[in-house]
Amino acid sequence: MSFFGRDDRDDRADRSFLFVLGSSRADGNSEILARAAAAHLPAGVAQRWVDLNRIELPDFQDGRHESGDQAVSEGEELLRRATVEATDVVIVSPLYWYSLSAQTKRYLDYWSGWLNVPGSDFKERMAGGTLWGVTAMADDDHAVADGLVTGLSLSAAYLRMRFGGVLTGTGSRPGRVRADEGAMSRARTFFQREAPFARFPYEEEAGAVA
Repeated sequence: MSFFGRDDRDDRADRSFLFVLGSSRADGNSEILARAAAAHLPAGVAQRWVDLNRIELPDFQDGRHESGDQAVSEGEELLRRATVEATDVVIVSPLYWYSLSAQTKRYLDYWSGWLNVPGSDFKERMAGGTLWGVTAMADDDHAVADGLVTGLSLSAAYLRMRFGGVLTGTGSRPGRVRADEGAMSRARTFFQREAPFARFPYEEEAGAVA
């Protein structure tokens, strides 16, 4: 049963969330914040948590202009299936150098490969789904995460997905994000917010002019 390519997925009762953990350490602040938000999802909503550190995934190789079939590892196929079978994908990554972690970026690089496999319906299946982000950072000024937010928003726009935004929190030392009362408060209602379709800046400008 496919939920993809449907404009009404955001309102369906049978939503399923995929949480992609991209921290270099287990139980990091970003994961703590994500689990706090997930705890307030309705009881009937399916959750799947995938830790990128536990999946053997080589660096992405762009094979678009090479002949012959590209080998697909077990880890890659697991991630691809988990991604397209979810209605909501949540990127959980600490803020590293004002962007995503290396593990998370590598996972998103594989999206490029899944888009370009001959006969792939990856883009069609992702369209109408919702992309979310959760990140923790050392800085109290969460505006420093704007680059991460923009990257995820534009990725959602390219795939014609909804974008629910990014839940941000402050925490560098282990568990520190729990002391960020604002972040923990926002976590309680984060997944209840409306997730509009993501748009490129030129699309937003055109809409404003029209």
